[in-house]
Amino acid sequence: MDTLELLLHPVRMRIVHAMSGDRTRTTADLCARLPDVPKTTVYRHVALLAEAGVLAVADERRVHGAVERHYRLNRERAVIDADAAAAMSPEDHRRAFTAAMAVLHAEFNAYLDRDGADPSADSVGYRQGMLWLSPEELAGLVADLRAVLAARAHHPPAPGRDPHLLSMILFPAAAAPPEEDGPGEGDGPG
Repeated sequence: MDTLELLLHPVRMRIVHAMSGDRTRTTADLCARLPDVPKTTVYRHVALLAEAGVLAVADERRVHGAVERHYRLNRERAVIDADAAAAMSPEDHRRAFTAAMAVLHAEFNAYLDRDGADPSADSVGYRQGMLWLSPEELAGLVADLRAVLAARAHHPPAPGRDPHLLSMILFPAAAAPPEEDGPGEGDGPG
């Protein structure tokens, strides 16, 4: 299975998210983390991710006569690199976006279903806004966002630090309007 096929699946994406922060988890832990996904489905997808090297066995213990594996995320294998992303077809992008939205929807529902979920107190936000940007301004925005996120991306789990899922979506909303001659176009002497 190629990297795109492997990672562009909603359940496998959720497993990768659940494994972030250098955590080790068993498949049973993941089943508890994803209660809306049938256990057999979680086990099947964990096996696929382990076989592909996205999950590595960090520890094995014998529990009630069975071997319980603790997995750790292999971050280098859990990404679609720039070359693979550049080679994606429009259909690949449709599948990726659909999978990402399915994950976002499932994770948001799981958050709302938790006892004590308080979107206002938890600074939950989901806004859309239009930005008019030149190619240079867009490149600057992307660079600024990368710098802000990079400064926080490798924070490990710690007391007082909770995981937050950040999903950013950026794409051209429509074709650029034709160049205008300026204010009052067509009103001046001709």
